[in-house]
Amino acid sequence: RGGDQFDNLEKHTHWGIEFVERYTKFVKERSEIEISYAKQIRNLSKKYQPKKNSREEDEYKYTSCRAFLMTLNELNDYAGQHEVIAENLTTHIICELTRYIQELKAERKSHFHDGRRAQQHIENSWKQLESSKRRFERDCKEADRAQQYFDKIDADINVTKADVEKARQQAQLKHQVAEDSKNEYLTYLQKFNKEQNEHYYSLIPHIFQKIQEMEEKRIEKVGESMKTYAEVNRKVLPIVSKCLDGMTNAAASIEPTMVSSLVVESFKSGFEPPGDVEVEDYSLSMRRTVSESSYLNSRGEGKPSRSNSRGKLWPFKRNKLMSLLASPRQPPPPPPTSPSPGAVPNGPQSPQQPKEPLSHRLNEFMTSKHKMQCLRSLTRGGSGPEDCSHLPPEQRRKKLQAKINDINKELQKEVDQRDALTKMKDVYVKNPHMGDPDSVDPRLEEIGQDIDKLELDSRKYEAWLLEVETRLAEKSDPHRRQSGLYDSNATTPVNNNCAPVNRESYTEDHSTEHHLKSRSTDFDDDFDDEDPLPTIGTCKSLYPFEGQNEGTISMAEGELLYVIEEDKGDGWTRVRRNEDEEGYVPTSYIKVFFDTNAKGAMTYI
Repeated sequence: RGGDQFDNLEKHTHWGIEFVERYTKFVKERSEIEISYAKQIRNLSKKYQPKKNSREEDEYKYTSCRAFLMTLNELNDYAGQHEVIAENLTTHIICELTRYIQELKAERKSHFHDGRRAQQHIENSWKQLESSKRRFERDCKEADRAQQYFDKIDADINVTKADVEKARQQAQLKHQVAEDSKNEYLTYLQKFNKEQNEHYYSLIPHIFQKIQEMEEKRIEKVGESMKTYAEVNRKVLPIVSKCLDGMTNAAASIEPTMVSSLVVESFKSGFEPPGDVEVEDYSLSMRRTVSESSYLNSRGEGKPSRSNSRGKLWPFKRNKLMSLLASPRQPPPPPPTSPSPGAVPNGPQSPQQPKEPLSHRLNEFMTSKHKMQCLRSLTRGGSGPEDCSHLPPEQRRKKLQAKINDINKELQKEVDQRDALTKMKDVYVKNPHMGDPDSVDPRLEEIGQDIDKLELDSRKYEAWLLEVETRLAEKSDPHRRQSGLYDSNATTPVNNNCAPVNRESYTEDHSTEHHLKSRSTDFDDDFDDEDPLPTIGTCKSLYPFEGQNEGTISMAEGELLYVIEEDKGDGWTRVRRNEDEEGYVPTSYIKVFFDTNAKGAMTYI
């Protein structure tokens, strides 16, 4: 009925007013943002303006500094246009809509008041009709009962004539009351039908028409405000464009040649270039021959060792270097048949390999160009080539993966921006009054070129990453690793990414060992602060091992040690007893308990 429609209309019009208020709030917040942005831009321009009586004023003789000053001035004007936007939004939209909302609320209240009043009137008329109908029904029943009572008395011969007359009069009275109720009921019925017809065919449609007109006017007002919103922004575009043109002209006014000429003129000294440096020969006072003053002698004798200048290339401690260069070369001894092998401490030894002087191996390592580059990259850092080939394999893999992740993020941003612009273009095509669809094409083309470039870079880095992962997989293959360890030539394989040196033993005489220790002291001062390798687990010795070869460590039966490098397939495991004692022990002599949370040790030599 009409009451239900009034409830629905009341909810809808209330929502419409809330929508206008929400849009007004949006424009108000946009105006506040424009004011805040303009303020920040002005403060930024003021912050970088040259201060009076300062050195910065001298810098503005250069065209680049003058161009920067012009840019700051144009930026200040640019901020003023945002203040204009805020002012126009406040005047033409916020104030106008605020006033209109108050009028809209009053008009809506008036219409619904008239509607509720009309609804209440028709409901009261209906109640009167129902009341008269019930009264008419009651009077008719009473008249019928009175007539039946009269007929009964009139037929009874024992009833007096006076009682019969009284009953007759009572029946006539009831009939008269019933007739009056009927006339009243018919009057109210006729009145209600007339009012109901007027209510539904005249009064309510008129009120609904006014509410409809009010809603249409509200929607039209919101549309005008949105159009004004766009126009306010469009009006400042010519001046903003002039500000940007001023910045472009300022950049075009920069003359690098003139600036450099001013710099040359300012710092030209007029001095003559120095002459050649004369030779100063200190060899006459030397008492030893060149062969006697070898770099393998101790520091206190003769000239400083050459290793002083190259020691900083070694990213590890001296004891680590010794354990790597002098690690066991032959296969580890098999475990003894008895729990405590006493007579043969290390069990049967494999055939001795041909000796290789330790100095030869050290010189070979020092003169390896690719390894030296790896060491320099570890010690100095540096950007290096694009494919990160200057880094060790694992670091190179991480670096390439990080670059791929960054490229994918940028690629996703560009794809999202392209999708948004495509949707905007579709909206412009369907609604030409909102914008020109062709204006979006240049930006779409630019984004497409950026996407193609990012995809090309991604494929390039993925190819490099695949190459690194393939090499790492090859090095982690135990069959390939063992075949390289037991090569008949006993040479050190050289990889492209600073692969670990194979473990080889060197059985040198006492003098060679003394020379190695003398030279290795040059590395102590530079790398004593190096952190030790992390532990990856623990182990328990099953048999005693004396560790007589260089690079090994002795252990007692049942002793607990820390594992710092697992067996790479050659039968040796690297362990540590404390900070100063570490080395290799046969894997078959121990029981290893790996820590699943620890990261394995890696050696970049």
